[in-house]
Amino acid sequence: MNTVTEKKLNEKQASNQELHNRRLAATPRGISVMASFFIEKALNSEVWDVEGRRYIDFSGGIAVLNTGHRHPKVMAAVEAQLQKFTHTCYQVLPYESYVSLAERINKLTPGNHAKKTCFFSSGAEAVENAIKIARASTGRPGIIAFAGAFHGRTMMGCALTGKVVPYKVGFGPFPGEIYHLPFPMHLHGISAEDSLEALHTLFKADIDPKRVAAIILEPVQGEGGFYVTPPALMKALRKECDEHGILLIYDEVQTGFGRTGKMFAAEHYDVIPDIITMAKSMAGGTTLSAVCGKAEVMDGPAPGGLGGTYAGNPLAIAAAHAVIDVMEEEKLVARSNYLGEKLAKRLKVAQTKVPALKEIRGLGSMIAAEFFDPKTNEPSTDAMKRVQAAALEEGLILLSCGVYVNTLRFLYPLTIQDNVFDEALDILDRALLKA
Repeated sequence: MNTVTEKKLNEKQASNQELHNRRLAATPRGISVMASFFIEKALNSEVWDVEGRRYIDFSGGIAVLNTGHRHPKVMAAVEAQLQKFTHTCYQVLPYESYVSLAERINKLTPGNHAKKTCFFSSGAEAVENAIKIARASTGRPGIIAFAGAFHGRTMMGCALTGKVVPYKVGFGPFPGEIYHLPFPMHLHGISAEDSLEALHTLFKADIDPKRVAAIILEPVQGEGGFYVTPPALMKALRKECDEHGILLIYDEVQTGFGRTGKMFAAEHYDVIPDIITMAKSMAGGTTLSAVCGKAEVMDGPAPGGLGGTYAGNPLAIAAAHAVIDVMEEEKLVARSNYLGEKLAKRLKVAQTKVPALKEIRGLGSMIAAEFFDPKTNEPSTDAMKRVQAAALEEGLILLSCGVYVNTLRFLYPLTIQDNVFDEALDILDRALLKA
C-alpha cells in the first residue's frame, strides 16, 4: 500500500462542528451561512452531509438547479467540453458554442423582433450590463427599480436592490440616478395603482421622464417574497415606457428557465420587454448569465464596451446547451406547473389548520407561503423560522425571503422524483403545525 492511499484510509472525515469552527476562523462574517452542516455529495433533489445525513433540497442553490444536482446530460456536456478547452476568453479567441447558444436564447425569449444576446458570469453581472446597455442605447442616466427587488450584490446591484438590511448596510455611497417605486403587495396594502401613482409623482418631483433610461423589475420578485407583478401594472409600465422612450427591463435571473411554469416569466404577460436578464438555472450549477434584448438596443454600446475575462465560459456554455435540451426533452415547463399545483394544494389544506399561514401565492413552481401572527395580524418572522427549523430537523431544506423575512419559498428541482416530492410534502405538513 502506497503512502498516499494509507494516509487517505487513516484520515478521519472532519465533522460538521469541526468544519463550522474552521469556517468561522477562515472566512469573514459578512458571508452568512444558513445551514450548520457541510455538504459532501448531491444527486438530483437529494444531498448528503459530511456525516452521512440525507436531506431533500428545496433550495436548489437559490433557484440554480431547476435540472437538479448533477443531471447526467449536463455532466456529460461539461465533461465533453473539458476534453476540448476550458477557457480562451471569447473576446480573444471565439468559439461556435457561444454563438449557437445566443441564437437559441434569441429564439426562446418572447417576441418575434430581431434580438441579440451576450453572456456573463453572474446574475448581478447581467443586471450591471443591462443597465450599461440601456444607458448607452438611450443616452440617458436615470434608472427606476422597485422596493423589495433584489438585483445583486455589486455596487450597482445594491443600488437597484430595494432592501437595506443586509444588502446595503455599510456599503454606500451607491451609484446615482437610481429611483425606487413601491411594489404591489396586496397583503400589505400596496396596489398596482399605488405603484403607478408613485411613478407619476416621481416624474413630477424627482426626475424628468426624458432623462430615464430604463425601468427594471422582476416579473415575480425573488428575494422580495415571490410577489407576482400584476398584469395591469406591467401593461401600464409598457405604456409609460413607450410614451417617454424608456426601456423596460425584466430581471429573470430567478424566474427564468421554467420556474414559473413558462420558459420565461415574461410569457405570462402580453407585454414584451426591451431587455431580459437571466442566470441561475440556465447552466445547471455552472456560472453563466445572459442579457438578451432588441437588436438595436443591444448594439448601443461601442465595440469593447461589453464583455469580461470569464464571460461566456465554454464549460458553462456547454452546460446551458444541455439544460435547454433537458428542459425540452423532459418537458420540465409542464412539470413545473404540475409540481406547483400539487404543492399549492397541500399548502391550502394545511392553511385550514395553521392560522399563521396567511397567504399562498406564486406561478408554476415559484410558490411562497407567508406567515402572520394570528393574534396581532402582523408579519411573523418567528412563525416562519419555526416551520423552517422543524422541516430541517426532518431533513427538508427550505429558504426564507420577503421584506419582512416571514415567507418561505420553495425551490425544488423540477426533476425531483415523485416519491421524494411526496416525502417532502409530508415533512412540510408536519412542520407547518409548528408555526
